[in-house]
Amino acid sequence: MLKKEIVVVILAAGKGSRMKSNYPKVLHSLGGKTILEHVIQTAKSIKPKKIIIVYSNIKLISSNIDNIPMEWVIQKNPQGTGQAILLAVQTLSNYEDVVVLYGDVPLISVESIKKLQNSKKKSKISLLTAKLKNPKGYGRVLRQKGEVIGIVEEQDTTLEQKNIKEIYSGVFMANSEDLKRWLRKINNKNKKKEFYATDIISLSYLENNFITTVQPSNFEEILGVNNKLQLSILEDIFQKKQINTLLMAGVTLKDPSHFILRGTLKHGKNIEIDTGVVLEKNIILGDDVTIGPGCIIKNSIIDSKTNIKAYTIIENAKIGKNCTIGPFSHLRSNTLLDKDVQIGNFVEIKDSTIKIKSKVKHLSYLGNSEIGAKVNIGAGSITCNYDGANKLKTIIGDNVLVGSNTQLIAPITIAKDTTIAAGTTLTKDVNTSCLVYNKKEQKYKKNWIRPSKFYKK
Repeated sequence: MLKKEIVVVILAAGKGSRMKSNYPKVLHSLGGKTILEHVIQTAKSIKPKKIIIVYSNIKLISSNIDNIPMEWVIQKNPQGTGQAILLAVQTLSNYEDVVVLYGDVPLISVESIKKLQNSKKKSKISLLTAKLKNPKGYGRVLRQKGEVIGIVEEQDTTLEQKNIKEIYSGVFMANSEDLKRWLRKINNKNKKKEFYATDIISLSYLENNFITTVQPSNFEEILGVNNKLQLSILEDIFQKKQINTLLMAGVTLKDPSHFILRGTLKHGKNIEIDTGVVLEKNIILGDDVTIGPGCIIKNSIIDSKTNIKAYTIIENAKIGKNCTIGPFSHLRSNTLLDKDVQIGNFVEIKDSTIKIKSKVKHLSYLGNSEIGAKVNIGAGSITCNYDGANKLKTIIGDNVLVGSNTQLIAPITIAKDTTIAAGTTLTKDVNTSCLVYNKKEQKYKKNWIRPSKFYKK
């Protein structure tokens, strides 16, 4: 007998009208990734033969899930979960075990899926169920003498069935051959006129098959998203889980209830993060990194002993050891700082490299630049890097002193050890170390009266 392989089917064809959005609900964000991406990531963790996603809008979904090999099956006119699953499995051989997941149930765990796999070894079909004090909104598990005989959807329950506390999550595992046979027998004779996948449970029972059930590690795993309120509840659950993991790993969060991680965080020891910090995409922190309140850091690497002061924004940057950044700095894409660099108040940097022990302390802008070692950029100085069509480069050698309120008109190169006087506008290269300045005459106007807002009648 051939060994059965695992195929995962993810149902993602729902329009999500209750989300009040132009996008399918599975493309809404949870913890920095789409809801669907969370399910796909979990599905890939069990190493299936393939993943089949049933969708209704390929233009939106396929353009948002990049670089993940999938088989996409379109459900042009959705008529229920039974129809969707049949579309997915009808071309499978008879030797696969099929796990059915939902694109709007993002917190399902690998552990629960493995429980299904183990349970399926004892039966034709295994269901993920749970017992709830308030089962409203879920299909009920029907049992007779302890054995599962069927599932009834919430809208079709009798008054007696509404009191059943065991609910069905919708997640199950069955053999592809059985699944195809059952799905071709179901009908849409119900209040919604849909083909319910839940009807296959009673068909399996009528074939005298034993139906096994397992419970999730926690109830939160089977919570679905149908509106923005439910999405916010799941976001809170997801963030708390991440926060607990970080705290147990030794990260100091000064105010855990006001910390947000929308991606992944790899970190060393003695990390200290203050209130209101948001980390997005892929973040790597070395040892002894401190992050002040209100900072937003996205897709960046920060090396050891660096201090990120309050309300600094860092995106797509790499920062070396023992740097001081902020407060109120903005490091934009492709910023690369060597060790011992100081970036201060209201400084903006993009597409620039700054070498060891250089300082940009106040109110300056550096774009498309290469800054040498031990350079000091005075307050209010800027690289004028855009000519209206092209971005142009500024190159500053080592040990250059740039005076306050200096404009460097790119493209321009400044030789090492040069001093640029305050208020200077440079339009030509400086090829040797010297003092550079623009001669400006200081004038006086006598008998001048300062304008006043108040006038006498």
